Amino acid sequence: MSNLYLLLSYSVLTQRQNSDMTSRSNEAVPGHPIVLGCGQLCLDYLVTVPHFPVPDQKIRGTSFKVQGGGNTGNTLTCAARLGLASRILAKVADDSQGRWMLEELESSGVDTSFCVTAKDGVSHFNYVIVDNQTNTRTCIFTPGYPPLLPDDLTETLLLAVLDGVRVLHVTGRSRETELLLAQKARSKNVSILINAEKRREGLDKLLDLGDYAICSTHFPQEWTYSPSYPSALLSMLIRLPKLKFVIVTLGEHGCLMLERCSNEIPESEEETDIDELHESLKQSTDFTSVLPVCNSSPVTRLKGNVTGRLYIVTAEKIPSSELMDTTGAGDAFTGALLYGLCTDMALEETLTFASRVAACCCRGLGARTTLPFRTDPNLAAFFGG
Repeated sequence: MSNLYLLLSYSVLTQRQNSDMTSRSNEAVPGHPIVLGCGQLCLDYLVTVPHFPVPDQKIRGTSFKVQGGGNTGNTLTCAARLGLASRILAKVADDSQGRWMLEELESSGVDTSFCVTAKDGVSHFNYVIVDNQTNTRTCIFTPGYPPLLPDDLTETLLLAVLDGVRVLHVTGRSRETELLLAQKARSKNVSILINAEKRREGLDKLLDLGDYAICSTHFPQEWTYSPSYPSALLSMLIRLPKLKFVIVTLGEHGCLMLERCSNEIPESEEETDIDELHESLKQSTDFTSVLPVCNSSPVTRLKGNVTGRLYIVTAEKIPSSELMDTTGAGDAFTGALLYGLCTDMALEETLTFASRVAACCCRGLGARTTLPFRTDPNLAAFFGG
């Protein structure tokens, strides 16, 4: 047995023990809503360094960890730890890394029974270099094979994997496969959350089906060619009439969300410029608060026959002595967002909740190390504690 597999096995055993001890005090989510995620799984090899090396330099790492990764796996691990029934559809290689990734997900409560195994495949993996000097991380992705393909999704599998699902989470990485799954989800009235990280082939067709979109910092402006975040979010709602809201995450600056509202606005009310609305909202937002705050505008008539409400959400201010690694913070935010959607949490509360969960993630090395359970004292206010 290889040293790597021994290391991976020990890590899973430790995580399973921690998960079991914490889950005993977890309360089940009323109604048992299920979230389904479809995407890639990979293995992260994480190392922290005192500073990022210059070319041709040798430096010593300060810590090292091997951990499951990938947006979908991270997001569902977060949702499962919060108490949400979580299910994943992915393809993994029949190698030690692939088996270990599934075991790690299962140890956090994620249902992996619908995953497809490739007998002759090779697992995806990431090298992640965490710079302690700048609190940034650099990812070097090495794709494995084969990908999840539409032929892998039989009608029987599609019906089974979507059974009882409240929200489907997709990223566009598997293109035609995720589109096929999303189309079937739409036919069964399953809500769809699109995680738009960057422009990908086939992502536009997925966005056309989405009920909700959460975007990386650069995606809205790159996709819409708009001059500002607010105008880009508005352009997305205009171009994608099914979208109920769209969020752009802004790292340490929090996030911005535009919600489509059904409220009737008198025809006599003039359109408000979205950038002016944003500037006005900023004036009444407490950016000095250590904990996240959510500030929203009134329901407003906007360009393109959109009636909407704009939200500004600040990020938690994490002391430098506690900030370790931002890897997976966006996935943690998404996992908490899924929790809010599946449990009908109010939007304002969902956004501050997601910001707190993301901050918890940043206090440990790797995307999953410090993902909180619902019993975490930092989340007590959201669970009646």
